[in-house]
Amino acid sequence: MAAEKSVSASDAESKGFLNWIEKVGNKVPDPTIMFVYLIGLIAVLSAILSWVGVSVTDDVVIPVPKDEFSQVNEQFGGNWEIYDTTTGMPAEVPDYTIEEQTFEVRNLLSIDGIRFFFSSFVDNFAGFGVVAVVLIAMAGVGVAEHAGLMGAMIRRVVKVAPRRWLAFILIFVGVLSSVATDAGYLILVPLAAAAFFTVGRHPLAGLAGAFAGVGAAFGANLLITPSDSMLTEITNEVLTSAGMQPIEVTQNFYFGIVSTFLLTTVALLVTVLVTEKRLGKYDRKEMTIADEAENVDHDAEARGLKFSFWALLGFVAVILVLTLPPGAPLRDPETGDIIGTTPFMASLVFIISLAFLVCGLAYGAGAKTLRGGSAAVGAIAKTFGSLGGLLVMFLMIAQFIALFNWSNLPTVAAISAAELLEQANVPAIVLLLAFIVVIVILDFILPGLVPKWVIFAPVFIPIFASLDVAPQTLLAAYRVGDSPVNVLTPLMVYLPFMVTVAQRYKKEAGIGTIIALMIPYAVWMLLSWTALYVVWFLLGIPWGPGSPVDMVG
Repeated sequence: MAAEKSVSASDAESKGFLNWIEKVGNKVPDPTIMFVYLIGLIAVLSAILSWVGVSVTDDVVIPVPKDEFSQVNEQFGGNWEIYDTTTGMPAEVPDYTIEEQTFEVRNLLSIDGIRFFFSSFVDNFAGFGVVAVVLIAMAGVGVAEHAGLMGAMIRRVVKVAPRRWLAFILIFVGVLSSVATDAGYLILVPLAAAAFFTVGRHPLAGLAGAFAGVGAAFGANLLITPSDSMLTEITNEVLTSAGMQPIEVTQNFYFGIVSTFLLTTVALLVTVLVTEKRLGKYDRKEMTIADEAENVDHDAEARGLKFSFWALLGFVAVILVLTLPPGAPLRDPETGDIIGTTPFMASLVFIISLAFLVCGLAYGAGAKTLRGGSAAVGAIAKTFGSLGGLLVMFLMIAQFIALFNWSNLPTVAAISAAELLEQANVPAIVLLLAFIVVIVILDFILPGLVPKWVIFAPVFIPIFASLDVAPQTLLAAYRVGDSPVNVLTPLMVYLPFMVTVAQRYKKEAGIGTIIALMIPYAVWMLLSWTALYVVWFLLGIPWGPGSPVDMVG
């Protein structure tokens, strides 16, 4: 009895803390206004640090403009060749070079800073790729949703899948969705919330579980993702420059497989034992969108799903024709690869959106819910109209990120943290754990799997190599530190979209609501993933095929 009372008290304290986080977070100004305040804050901070003369020097990875070189070479007859200055033999143009650079904090309140703010305002928003991704992804989804396909699919999934397995399936698919980069955030999370609502579970619990799978486990997967290819390219450039052997893109493959199932399980347990208990039973009166579950024409729905199924088969056949044959348009034109940094992988968001569009049109034709091109265009326009507030928010986020990066504040912070770790004289596993902590902290100000690695790879790969720690071991630690807090950082570009989805089911939902939902996921996924990493390292299990823990192997 005493133990039960203790647990109940602990649950109450946890629930009270998260409720307090939600209340405080939701009292924060509108996210758009908050980013205006943040811009003012970094402007003042950059001015102070610039006047003090803060700067750092580091080796950084610089992408080589191979396409521009090829174009210039063709214009001059294609006779230029690159030679190795050491051997005198012809050499290929590298993907990256390593250069020593000094980064000074630049003053946003200076003449140059003010000039940059005014002259780049339009370009900052135009170059903010998330806007295009959201619009393209939501165009197809909007047609499918307007036609009724999304609701029909959810009802069928709920009918077939056991209620207790629904959360696991959604979270597991969320973890795998990193192979399609942004599609998981834009498509799976709203689907998960709607699926939970359909089976009588709290929709915000579905949102949180799927968001955890997509964002907090981004570095884990059963498949090789485009991010794996980019991380490997950067790593190999550093290794080659240091005279070490390059690694393969499968360097963390075994670790990624085990991590996928671990993180899915942890996210599932948090959803069931923490999130749903805290949220309690959902009151349908809180919905801000119409519930169309009633008055469903089941015959029309079945006919629409049949049409949609055949449309999907035809669409998949077309994509296979464009991908599988040698020399197909979606293969890499040089290597013929399908997986990696290839046209197919770069097209995944568009392919998925197009699949929803085709299936939505087919469903609408079969169920007679969407007739003609005008109706389809109207569905897309309606979807875009609902994203108006989100686009305004993206406008200010784009300015904040551009100004923050121009000031060099994130780079100075990252390199300074790297130097602190470099000076530490401790065992390798302790240094690796400290490295994970630093990445976790920096992810709040510099989110993104690849950008931080560009800064850290040239610094830490040689350091850990001197401790007999292989680069794949460091890269696995980097994955662990980078992903879990993706769901908490206010600079996460899809956080406003999560708020938009939450407000469909809870009108007063805000950033505080999302942060309170995601804190348990971030904490438990980080702790469990770190524990797996430590055990893996101490047992000396290879991270992937031919990828030992140490340099000797």
